[in-house]
Amino acid sequence: MSFCLETYLQQSEDYRIHISKAGFRECAKLIKERAQEVLYVKAGEKILGARLIGIPPIPIGINKEKKTVMIPYTKPCYGTAVVEIPVKDEEIKKIERVAIK
Repeated sequence: MSFCLETYLQQSEDYRIHISKAGFRECAKLIKERAQEVLYVKAGEKILGARLIGIPPIPIGINKEKKTVMIPYTKPCYGTAVVEIPVKDEEIKKIERVAIK
């Protein structure tokens, strides 16, 4: 079964919103500053069940020790937020496979 970000955010409280109702550039900067490791993906890439919207390359923060990822999550009427959520190792490996080299 694959992970769905939208469903996870609706059904769980186990996530952290670092910033919300912000611009994409501000969110990308925050991820680069706070993440232990940053990978980049193309705009429109499906990560954690959601297509990422933003200015490419889109940064994804990875913390393998905490097993969390930080992503910029854009909803057109609400702006962009940076969400940090716990994930399984396989989700991190999926992100690594689609990351821009």
